Amino acid sequence: MKTDEIRSKFGRLAAAALLIAGFTFLMQPAFVAAQKSKDKGKDKDKDQEYSQMGAQCAPGTGEASGTATASGTATASGTATASGTATASGTATASVPASMSSDEIIRQFAQHESDFKVARANYTYSQEVLVEDVAPNPGEYRLESEIVFTPQGRRYEEIKYAPQPSLHDFTLSPEDMKDLENIQPFVLTSEDLPKYDIQSAGTEKLDELNTYKFCVGPKRIEKSQRYFQGTVWVDRRDLAVVKTDGKAVPDILKGDNQNLFPRFVTYRENIESTFWFPTYTHADDILHFRQGDVRMRMTVRYKNYKRFGSTIQLGKSKEIPGAPSETPQAQPGPNTPNK
Repeated sequence: MKTDEIRSKFGRLAAAALLIAGFTFLMQPAFVAAQKSKDKGKDKDKDQEYSQMGAQCAPGTGEASGTATASGTATASGTATASGTATASGTATASVPASMSSDEIIRQFAQHESDFKVARANYTYSQEVLVEDVAPNPGEYRLESEIVFTPQGRRYEEIKYAPQPSLHDFTLSPEDMKDLENIQPFVLTSEDLPKYDIQSAGTEKLDELNTYKFCVGPKRIEKSQRYFQGTVWVDRRDLAVVKTDGKAVPDILKGDNQNLFPRFVTYRENIESTFWFPTYTHADDILHFRQGDVRMRMTVRYKNYKRFGSTIQLGKSKEIPGAPSETPQAQPGPNTPNK
């Protein structure tokens, strides 16, 4: 009978509907919990991003004592003070002379950095990069190259030595390679000032050098952009950056994508005139991936600076205090873990 058949089908449909409704009711708490976890993850990512914004000195290198910013405003007194903590490689000194305000120092050294960036673009040099996967599974990435010019004057990187990487616990990401080019040899130009918060951390004596010290960090983080966050030392005579200690930001933690970056120190040397060129970057850090901690080291050497068209190296190299002459004790490079 069709009627009975129709009723039977209706009954089965009704039962199925009740079963689905019951299943949905049971699943609702799990769905809500998953959604909350997802939202919490988003909030955590947002907190992570916020924590990497603003002027922050590298741990152990002092604290900001003023509120000078990249926009050129300073504290009420307008001078940097010496409340920064002395590091192992330097001793905090009195205070910046009242004749020069923090914002004026920032303006002048940023302009000097702009001039230096233009000058460095006219130099050839050699670069050696070594990134070591120290533990738990040893391996390394090695690259030796030269920055040279064609006869027509086009500047390019010529790879001299690049063996197959043997990294096991992480790989180098595009952000790592970008940082090797722009963040490790950090140059804070006048054009970049609007992107950064800069606060005075007083003055510090680095062996024979008298320096101003600043805490630096991005005002905001734009998509796909890389920034430096940490401490910058500026020579008081040349108003040139002579040392940086910090890290590239932001770390990237979105879902399964974990891209973490180590703390590093870059030293510069006085190669020509008032220009101080990056000569040595070193990092030795532990990166805290969800799968477990990874220790890595990174060493970058920049050498044989020559002005394009010249056959001799210009200027007598003057080493910045604290920079290791041979192989110093380590610190690391940038990375993402292998899946």
